[in-house]
Amino acid sequence: MTHTPLHWKLVIDTADPHAQADFWAAALGYQAEDNSPLIERLLGLGAVPAELTVASHGRKAWRDLAAVRHPDDPYEEESGTGLGRRLLFQRVPEAKSVKNRLHLDLHVGAERRAAEVERLEGLGASVLRHVKEPGGEWVTMTDPEGNEFDVQ
Repeated sequence: MTHTPLHWKLVIDTADPHAQADFWAAALGYQAEDNSPLIERLLGLGAVPAELTVASHGRKAWRDLAAVRHPDDPYEEESGTGLGRRLLFQRVPEAKSVKNRLHLDLHVGAERRAAEVERLEGLGASVLRHVKEPGGEWVTMTDPEGNEFDVQ
């Protein structure tokens, strides 16, 4: 029996979903999702209270959620929600306290690695360590909230 492939998104817990979305949009070349048409409609219907929203980039956004999507992937125009490669950042009350059990690998190639690490540092990332093993070489970094990722 063949199973239909599932649609998915990677959800990342965060203290500041909008700052994290801005970092990762810049890091990956993704676009921040614009949910303002949906939010404005729901506010107008009285379906959600204004306290659940904030202004971000000059438009209404969810206070506790922000997402970025690949610019070439489809999205729902009425909600702004991406339908392809997507990262969703959700506010949680607790800070990150242990090593990630899941992380992103950014594949840039050996010839671009140093420049990419420098660019990511300029966006607010930090180098955690340089790794050189028989199986490969990469730089482990952390995003502005301390989440680990590798630049390969």
